[in-house]
Amino acid sequence: MKTRFYSLLAIVIAITFTGLTSCCNTPDTGTLQTTDPNADTPKEASMRAAGLVDIHDLDTTIVVDLIYAKPLNFMGRTLYHGVNKAFMQPELAQKLANAQKILKKKRLDLNLIVYDAARPISIQKEMWASVEGTDMEDFVANPNKGAGMHNLGTAVDVTLIDCTGHPIPMGSEYDYFGRESRTNIEKDLLKEGRITIREYENRLLLREVMVEAGLRPIDEEWWHFDLLPAKEARVKFQVIE
Repeated sequence: MKTRFYSLLAIVIAITFTGLTSCCNTPDTGTLQTTDPNADTPKEASMRAAGLVDIHDLDTTIVVDLIYAKPLNFMGRTLYHGVNKAFMQPELAQKLANAQKILKKKRLDLNLIVYDAARPISIQKEMWASVEGTDMEDFVANPNKGAGMHNLGTAVDVTLIDCTGHPIPMGSEYDYFGRESRTNIEKDLLKEGRITIREYENRLLLREVMVEAGLRPIDEEWWHFDLLPAKEARVKFQVIE
């Protein structure tokens, strides 16, 4: 009787041990599929292969929120499919990373946020078609006259956000097509009450930081900064398809 009991006990122990061993075994990694959330999409991989770099390769503290990667923009629809990273020419990325350092020396409570960077020429054509013949033409580069700076990866659209993640007031929203967006008439805008002194000072701070880092503002948009003049950029860099 005892012999039979111990035999059954041995079988139970063997089955239990086998079950535990199978549960604890390392899974076959050859069949386990994992997805890296930070991996490049096919479109992003092609931009990287073209020599562009993701700003987060240099500085992960710079916030990226690509406006055209979602429908909340002046076109009212998503334009960037498979692009969620801010790609740009390496030299521009280095200067932008430096701008972030300069900003932090002046204001620890503020941070740069990128709204747009490298833009495929196909998207530029869509944008132009939507404003051609309207009073908004001045705010969108005509691709028929040559690649715009975004189409070369030599422009970036940025603003400043506070420690809560909210943009500080600049006198107009990003991509606002009106006089309030212009930088060359800001004193007139102040006199007319179209922008406040606080908004004007915020613009000055943004420009001060970006210019000190070696970037170039433009007259039409307070948020837009170029790496170099358009003529030089068109000679030096290839259009992003």
